[in-house]
Amino acid sequence: MDQPALPPFVPHPSWRGCTWPHAADTRAARIVRENLTDACARAGLPDIAAVPELGALLDAMGGNSPYLSDLALRDTLAFADLLTDGADACVRRILSGLDALPPDTARADVMAALRVAKRQAALAIALADIGGAWTLEQVTLALSQLAENALGAAVRHLLLHAHDTGRLRLRNPETPCRGSGFVVLAMGKLGARELNYSSDIDLIILYDPDRHPGNGELRHTFVRMTSDLVTLMEARDANGYVFRMDLRLRPDPSATPAAVSFPAAIQYYESMGRTWERAAMTKARPVAGDITAGRRFLKSIHPFVWRRHLDFAVIDDLHDMKARIDRHRNAGHANLSSLPPEFIHDPDAATGWLLGQNVKLGQGGIREVEFVAQALQLVWGGRRPELRDPTTLGALRRLRRAGLLTREQSAILARNYRMLRQAEHRLQMRMDHQTHTLPDTQDGFARFAIFMLAPDCGQLASSMLSVMQRSRRNFDLQFAENDAQADITIAPEDADAADRLLEQGFPAADISDALVILNRWEGNRLRALRSDRARKLLRRLLPAILTEIGKRRQPLTVLRRFDALLERQWAGVQFLSLLERNPALIHRIVTVLDCAPFLADHLAQTPSALDGLLDMDGGPGALGTVTALVRRHVAAALSAEQVLPVLRGLVCGEEFRLSVARLEHRMSEERAARARTAMAETVMRGLLRVVSNEHRRRHGTVPGGSMAVVALGKAGSCEMMPGSDLDLMLVFDHPADIVESVVPAITYADGLTPRALAAGTYYLRLAHAFVAALTAPGREGPLYEVDMRLRPSGSKGPVAVSLSAFRRYHAESAWTWERMALTRARVVAGPPSLRAELRAAIATALGHGARTRQERDQIVHDVRHMRERLARERPATSPWDIKRRRGGLMDVEFIAQGLQLLTTHCTSRSQSTRLALLRLAHAGDITDADARLLRRADLFWRALQGLIRIICSSEVPDTIPAASLEILTGEFRMADADRLLARMDRMATDVRGVFDRLLPPAPDTSTRAAHDSGSPTGQGGA
Repeated sequence: MDQPALPPFVPHPSWRGCTWPHAADTRAARIVRENLTDACARAGLPDIAAVPELGALLDAMGGNSPYLSDLALRDTLAFADLLTDGADACVRRILSGLDALPPDTARADVMAALRVAKRQAALAIALADIGGAWTLEQVTLALSQLAENALGAAVRHLLLHAHDTGRLRLRNPETPCRGSGFVVLAMGKLGARELNYSSDIDLIILYDPDRHPGNGELRHTFVRMTSDLVTLMEARDANGYVFRMDLRLRPDPSATPAAVSFPAAIQYYESMGRTWERAAMTKARPVAGDITAGRRFLKSIHPFVWRRHLDFAVIDDLHDMKARIDRHRNAGHANLSSLPPEFIHDPDAATGWLLGQNVKLGQGGIREVEFVAQALQLVWGGRRPELRDPTTLGALRRLRRAGLLTREQSAILARNYRMLRQAEHRLQMRMDHQTHTLPDTQDGFARFAIFMLAPDCGQLASSMLSVMQRSRRNFDLQFAENDAQADITIAPEDADAADRLLEQGFPAADISDALVILNRWEGNRLRALRSDRARKLLRRLLPAILTEIGKRRQPLTVLRRFDALLERQWAGVQFLSLLERNPALIHRIVTVLDCAPFLADHLAQTPSALDGLLDMDGGPGALGTVTALVRRHVAAALSAEQVLPVLRGLVCGEEFRLSVARLEHRMSEERAARARTAMAETVMRGLLRVVSNEHRRRHGTVPGGSMAVVALGKAGSCEMMPGSDLDLMLVFDHPADIVESVVPAITYADGLTPRALAAGTYYLRLAHAFVAALTAPGREGPLYEVDMRLRPSGSKGPVAVSLSAFRRYHAESAWTWERMALTRARVVAGPPSLRAELRAAIATALGHGARTRQERDQIVHDVRHMRERLARERPATSPWDIKRRRGGLMDVEFIAQGLQLLTTHCTSRSQSTRLALLRLAHAGDITDADARLLRRADLFWRALQGLIRIICSSEVPDTIPAASLEILTGEFRMADADRLLARMDRMATDVRGVFDRLLPPAPDTSTRAAHDSGSPTGQGGA
């Protein structure tokens, strides 16, 4: 009797759009078709080999990959399902099956299920890859998910088995992994979800002993479980194997067991962790076991992986690692960068060069692309969390967006990575061998070229070699050592050392002292130079350093300051690597040492300040980047204590960046002031949010209540200078019927029970916490000094005032100087509704202006009387006392503030002195000529005072060193100091004339004289 006809075999539509390589071995392809016909007959399936639409697929598989052909013939039913359902549905079904595998399944059945899943998924993923149905990212993700799900199923089984046999007591046996403390940490390509076709999986097995108190056999149990996991994954049987496991990335693998406890691992990384381990940890990810515990572990070693300060020494470390790979492994040819174009475009020559080349470890290979991405991530990622993408292609995109790689560099590295990953997959899927080496024969390379869909092997070789060479040159840009001046260093013992110092520009009288300093650097006397590597770096840098120093007026003085800078460095390798990788820094640092002794001392004491000097013209160190960094760190912070060290480093680096830019005349005072103020605002807003969150946790919330921050003085006018403190006022508001905070009836995990506070006390404590966070000392000093004397009632009043008290005080009791301070009041933080009410209250407090002659005379008298009192009690001590000298900056500000109190045009007011003067002129309150003079004077005095503060700190100098005077005269294009002083005197005389004309003396009144006696001589808001 005839067999019933089988239904027609209909392939999934996804296979129709694929482009398949021809068969490199046509005989093997024909045999696979014949064997498949027989297999289909035995399985009762239609003859797949006879389906026309599948001919190209079968030839590509059968003629290029014996391994894949064997998988298809071994499990023909699964192969048929793959062809009818498509790769996507097939892989989803396999992954779901692994997820659903019951943990109480027998060990032998678990092993079989894992191996069958691996076989079926490997075939599906390979065909989707070969035909171009999937992108590289889809392929590597699917392979990674397969490994993750296989590990998850195996670990669930092993944990439940340990629980059932009494070796562990699990909290949730029905979900064995949750709370188990057993963690499988994926590293390398699995951690980054970039697994290749025949890759090992790099794992670190960890456990948390705190999850199993009192279990004396815990270590033995988890070590044995790890051994069983290796067996489940690696052991080869009739069903094959799952994945090879590599546990050698764990801490100190020669001395530690296969499973390492959390405390031991954390102690190792904190005390002994090396750069390559930091690089490995950038891709670490918990993939099986107790995922929550794994994340907790990674968080605990976060400071080891992501350093707060820039560490360019990591580049040399990775370079050395790559050099060791090149020395100890046969990775192929080593002259890629120097190959001429005619060689690369010669098909025979290019093919010959590539024969036997390792596409992973060789020059221009995958590892070099990974090293470029990882090195830049490790250098910058501590400060810039957005760079922390574990995938190589994702990291390259982020580095390009950050300006750390050009668009062209990122594109060629990504192109090379994709090309070589595809080549790696084709090499591995042919026989399921873990190989990265191209065929070493012409015939083998020709077969490989067919599998790569290339027209011929010569064209493929030229194309690959061209891309690899460009990628290699990008690697060289990042990693190659600068040996150009290695042979012209200056050593004190050299016979011609004195002559060479003379050539560098050192005076003859200073040579012996200079050689003494250089001799100190040659020995082991400086902590920063005790390592051979640090001394080697210094020798390479010495010609550039001494050349730059020799250009200065007093080279020996600058050399001594550089010596002091070196002496205070904790890590000489990191500091010197920073200079080597960023040669422009040498000029900037020497400029600081020469012209700004105060800034030089600050630099020596605060190494993190150097971070602000990098990419000063709009790159990673630019203002928008730094303020965005502050916002990101604040958003991720759980407490002020956690985020304060990071913020101090960022503020310090930003201040140093702005100061050096001003010294080099690359940034105007106006732009620098706006940048300083923007940084301070961002910090205040962020800290208020963090401190408020902590406060709410302790004391609940006041329904309908909130607090705002008002900046006065230079922070309010966006005119902050180096060393400016923050003049602040804190104002809160809450509904009148709310008398205390509302707390939840809970006790937190750390034992904290929230406690209610009276509403006023609630905001006073919040204000104290906010100010304490701003002023808390650290290695770099406090974030900012804070002055609260401009609040209502000054230093005698509460730290925070209610909005109603603020309104009442300024309606009934405010002094003229307090109203003057309010002209620069600006609400910088707080909820929008309170900020709007507070702005309206400030406008009301400033009043409607002087509508009568008596009101006008009174305001003019008060302003002038206060200025004269300050001149008597705190007179200028030198011509360089820019703020207090008559006709100086204080006079300009008093004019602007006094006129704003006098004007009846409320729109003429502005926190900015220069903008207020412009508006007053437009309203007719001041002549255009006077406004132009005062605006010019304001910018002149602020620019001069800002530079003097950078050079000499806030102490007013009697004299300024010659090198520093060059900075001042260069700022104003003056030939010498005498001409600058003459211009200062003329400006002061002109300003004083305007002051006397606009705020003329008036008959004293006893009432206001008594009132004036209450004004603070500090006049912090002026």
